[in-house]
Amino acid sequence: MNKETSKEPGNEIFVAISSQKGGIGKSTLTTLLANYLHNVAGYNVGVLDCDHPQHSIYLERVRELELIEHDEELKAQACDVFRKTGKKAFVITDTNPVDALDQAEVMTEDEDLDIVFFDLPGTINSNGVLKTLSQMDYIFVPVSADPFVIDSALQFVELFRDKLMTTGKARTKEIVLFWTMADRRERTEIYDMYDKVIPEMGFHILNTRLPNSVRFRRELTDSQKAVFRSTLFPPDAALLKGSNIKELAEEFISTINQ
Repeated sequence: MNKETSKEPGNEIFVAISSQKGGIGKSTLTTLLANYLHNVAGYNVGVLDCDHPQHSIYLERVRELELIEHDEELKAQACDVFRKTGKKAFVITDTNPVDALDQAEVMTEDEDLDIVFFDLPGTINSNGVLKTLSQMDYIFVPVSADPFVIDSALQFVELFRDKLMTTGKARTKEIVLFWTMADRRERTEIYDMYDKVIPEMGFHILNTRLPNSVRFRRELTDSQKAVFRSTLFPPDAALLKGSNIKELAEEFISTINQ
């Protein structure tokens, strides 16, 4: 999958990977998708890390830059990546939910972007979260094969649709669900059931299922050069196989290009 068409100025697509349940890995998923789309698929991506005070994506960038500064091998590797892609690393801004939309305006004025990801706190009760979420073009909701996680997600997306989308208070075009933390040893009945139920409720669920894999946490260290989750380096090709990130990215692009 490679970018085929250029974006008209001002047509950046705002996206949030949102979950009301902790532990589902929304920040990790945001990083993985942003990195793949920017460094592999050829899109120009920006990330607004609004998850105050954790700011895990922004702090990962800071940590990676510090590692590179003191490691000549990593420095050469980074230069090689930028030379091959022909562009700099995707831009990351640390902010908060209240100021996120203003920061997005600044970012899109300064950068030629196709997609802007918003990494928001996991609860809509946090100040500014619902307002910012309502300005997303697309919301992607990760779910695992845990009835509590799925029920929480479905309650959230129904409420958001009925109170904000159908009333015209949100600019959101679509809410899309997708499976993550999938374990092949689990029974498939729960996947099959919800793959049927979710469309009946009027929502789309992607075909791709992300496995429950430790590779999603494989980040850059001074001794570990083959990385999967990074804000600077594309995912290692060997680690990418079987991760389903490529397949998820393809469905993601197909959805937002409709």
